[in-house]
Amino acid sequence: MVFDHDGNEVARHQLEHEQIMPHAGWVEHNPAEIWERTRTVVKTVLTSSNLSAADLAAVGITNQRETTIVWDRRTGRPYCNAIVWQDTRTDRIAAELDRTHGELIRRKTGLPPATYFSGGKLKWILENIPGVRADAERGDALFGTPDTWLLWNLTGGIHGGVHITDPTNASRTMLMDLETLDWDDELLELFGVPRAMLPTIAPSSNPEMFGLTNPDGPFKGAVPLTGILGDQQAATVGQVCFRPGEAKNTYGTGNFLLLNTGTDIVRSQHGLLTTVAYRFGDDAPVYALEGSIAVTGSAVQWLRDQLGIIAGATQSELLASQVADTGGVVFVPAFSGLFAPYWRSDARGIIIGLSRYSTNAHIARATLEAIGYQTRDVVEAMEADSGVKLDTLRVDGGITANELCMRLQSDILGVPVSRPVVRETTALGAAYAAGLAVGFWSSTDELVRNWHEDKRWEPTWSEEQREKGYGRWKKAVARTLDWVDLDD
Repeated sequence: MVFDHDGNEVARHQLEHEQIMPHAGWVEHNPAEIWERTRTVVKTVLTSSNLSAADLAAVGITNQRETTIVWDRRTGRPYCNAIVWQDTRTDRIAAELDRTHGELIRRKTGLPPATYFSGGKLKWILENIPGVRADAERGDALFGTPDTWLLWNLTGGIHGGVHITDPTNASRTMLMDLETLDWDDELLELFGVPRAMLPTIAPSSNPEMFGLTNPDGPFKGAVPLTGILGDQQAATVGQVCFRPGEAKNTYGTGNFLLLNTGTDIVRSQHGLLTTVAYRFGDDAPVYALEGSIAVTGSAVQWLRDQLGIIAGATQSELLASQVADTGGVVFVPAFSGLFAPYWRSDARGIIIGLSRYSTNAHIARATLEAIGYQTRDVVEAMEADSGVKLDTLRVDGGITANELCMRLQSDILGVPVSRPVVRETTALGAAYAAGLAVGFWSSTDELVRNWHEDKRWEPTWSEEQREKGYGRWKKAVARTLDWVDLDD
């Protein structure tokens, strides 16, 4: 995506890439395909908009944060497919870490040991993919989340590519100390990770820049690469949540609700994550509380790809609108276990309350309600941790185009839901981080003036209806637990 000074979209191109699921609970991506698709979308958007590298002030990258890639710096080839953040193959690794070093990991990283994060995935690769450990100890095997993989390739790859990440991505590995913003030797030893394979951690908005795009690459010129933000922190910046107490919720493959806590590290007592929100240049890092939900938009994809009851994601709204309610059906899409605030990797998905009356429309509506109820779980935990009562929820991401889903979200929470004019705030936040570094924008105040509301939904349910629905949801969640025996 290309943005102008007012934060308006100038041009975009996008391509899906394959979701690879070789075993139950395994979710993979092909890193080579991600790089190939990145090259294609950059070339296409520049050509279609008649832009060149000379027209671009800077480039920012935003990415899936915990998705884990290991590649050979000599050849540029990945040792295996990327292990995606939703993958649960490390459930026993996470359970053992929680039993033996759970408190240490929580204290240093702000994260509970869980399949979600990169450290366990990297440990699995080092232990299961032949040759990786020996190469890693020599410094030939490099680790990165997709930002690091793309940055390395964009800056030259095997011909001098830079190996860098930022604190928002590093804070999701279970390997970085939240206070020092550096890799922690005690954690590296615990996970068995050689420091030589880890990228340098640089500010999210970097005036010294990470590097220049390779003129032989898709930009066909040298453009400063100055911004990196993990996707949810990028959306926080794109939603201009720069003051403590401001929050946003991004609706994508999963849902991610972030609350800015300023320069204070707030330790959650209610199942949330403590994470880095962003670090701009030499300024002190800004932290956040985060509620991460594994499956929301991907539940709609599941209706399309696995059940085949819709032909496209946009049809979920049309199908769900055919019925006035779910007819008692509740869908808890715990395909990757349950993330915040439960953190139960033993949970699995459930559709409950079915009768002969139930139709695919009821299941589609229950899918949209599940997105709203999972968000309410996180909002309640966030209010308990912060003492701040949510008065409006700022939303962004692809699912916000589903107006029924947004109306249900407002009804389930009992607060207004506000969608900005620019819905792809993840990409916008990456652009803001890059532009701030080169002076394209002078300050965050300038960014705040760019934010404009597109639509607002007000709650219509009665309090009785809201609480009855949430009570039914909690009963269904209880029935998803203890499905997988992690002691096997």
